[in-house]
Amino acid sequence: MSVLASKGQLRASFIRWALFTVPTCVLLGFLSGQFGSPNSAWFQSLVKPSIFPDPIWFGIVWTILYVMMGLALALICAAWGAKGRTLAIILFVVQFALNIAWTPVFFGAYQMTGGLIVLGLLAIALIATIVAFWRIRALAGALLIPYLAWVGFASVLNYEFLRLNPEADGQAPTQSVQRIEF
Repeated sequence: MSVLASKGQLRASFIRWALFTVPTCVLLGFLSGQFGSPNSAWFQSLVKPSIFPDPIWFGIVWTILYVMMGLALALICAAWGAKGRTLAIILFVVQFALNIAWTPVFFGAYQMTGGLIVLGLLAIALIATIVAFWRIRALAGALLIPYLAWVGFASVLNYEFLRLNPEADGQAPTQSVQRIEF
């Protein structure tokens, strides 16, 4: 026998991994979003770029992307014995950590420049992850390409916020109230 596992066993392994990786990616993405909000006074005071989409799209797009990330990771995790598997998983964890760091940096710390730096590092780590995933399972790499496109869009959007609101970079909103007596 020259096969380590049957197609059924491989499919079962993928499904077991997906039942763990997909909810984990979605949950961690959701939790990251709790460390800052576009509903904050700071964000509401910013001049919005013309390319800023309706905010409802962010939740929809990110949910789809987190599901795709989880499926891509499951494909790699199920590829037992594949050359480069451990490196691919490490790269995924690094890029995912950068992904979930962006919201607290941008919305939580009011750092548009910091957010742009995180997105730049994320793009580099994501490209490395796509290459590593592709070498193991082409489908796993392909599942991350829409995510890379979205990171590119997010980078442009982040830059535009910084360009239009340079004075707000790193500036927490003031809670002061001006009182006028008559």
